[in-house]
Formats: sequence, structure tokens, C-alpha cells
Amino acid sequence: MSKKAPVQKEEKKRLPRAATWYELDLQKGVFRFKNKFCPKCGSVMAFHREPVPRWHCGKCGFTQFQR
Repeated sequence: MSKKAPVQKEEKKRLPRAATWYELDLQKGVFRFKNKFCPKCGSVMAFHREPVPRWHCGKCGFTQFQR
């Protein structure tokens, strides 16, 4: 059998992680965190859309459902 040449994957353009976590207001010189903080433990919460929109803390398990 003949050997096939390795297939090169096309690299995806990715934003720096900090750009996805923070909102910058250059006119005011202020930046703020996009996600909510957990009221129980203070860690950052993740937003999930499926099956029901909700905020969830992966550290303590607190879940806050959206209306």
C-alpha cells in the first residue's frame, strides 16, 4: 500500500480569552466582567441555553433559572 500525505487542518481564528470574558468601554476607561458571580461561593457562573436558559455554578452546583 502507498502512504498518503498527512492532511493539514486549517487553523481557526480565535479571540484571546480575555476578550470573551470582559467588556471594555474605552471612552470611560472601564472594563467589567460579562458573566455573573455565584451568590453562594463567589465563583464565576456559566450560562446555558439548552434545555432551559439558566446560570449555573460549577463549583457549588447553584443554579439560577431565567424567566
